[in-house]
Amino acid sequence: MRTSRLEAFSDGVLAIIITIMVLELKPPAGHSLSDLVHTTGVGLLTYLLSFVYVGIYWNNHHHMFHLVQRVTGGILWANLALLFCLSLFPFTTAWMDESDFAHTPVVIYGVNLLAAAIAYFVVQNVIIRHQGAHSPLRKAVGRDLKGKISPIFYLAGIFSAVLIDPHGKIGVAIALACFVAVAIMWIIPDRRIDRVVHQIEEH
Repeated sequence: MRTSRLEAFSDGVLAIIITIMVLELKPPAGHSLSDLVHTTGVGLLTYLLSFVYVGIYWNNHHHMFHLVQRVTGGILWANLALLFCLSLFPFTTAWMDESDFAHTPVVIYGVNLLAAAIAYFVVQNVIIRHQGAHSPLRKAVGRDLKGKISPIFYLAGIFSAVLIDPHGKIGVAIALACFVAVAIMWIIPDRRIDRVVHQIEEH
């Protein structure tokens, strides 16, 4: 099976996820900037963070499937698992926002991020295994330092929210800083797959 249906379905699901998240934002009761900040300010920030994460996954997913000619049943199921994890973003984002960054919702948000990272890693490795010893995706991924560092940050954030200052906000602040740091790390353009795609096209 060619990748076109998988990519189209994935694009549609990610678009719906973003739409659901933006619909969770509450419009201000008044008409001033202070009303916007008071009513929607925090929600806009959490939406922005999750929007960036969805954008990162869409971008990486799009580039990854440039190196895939055909999909197997295993790739389809691994991709569905990734979409399932990403589809939870609207729920975990809204809970974190509406709870005013309580410990448990922040931890669950971190678990959601970690689960999505693991699911993406699984998709990547199922594709590499299917492509065999000379996998172009394996060549493009290389040592995958960012992919290995990200779960460490997620775990650091989760454990910070659980163990540090359980009755205050210091642990939560550290957790959010970890989550934002990973987003910043991934939003910086990564040219690994682009280079391999160009090499294949030249040959």
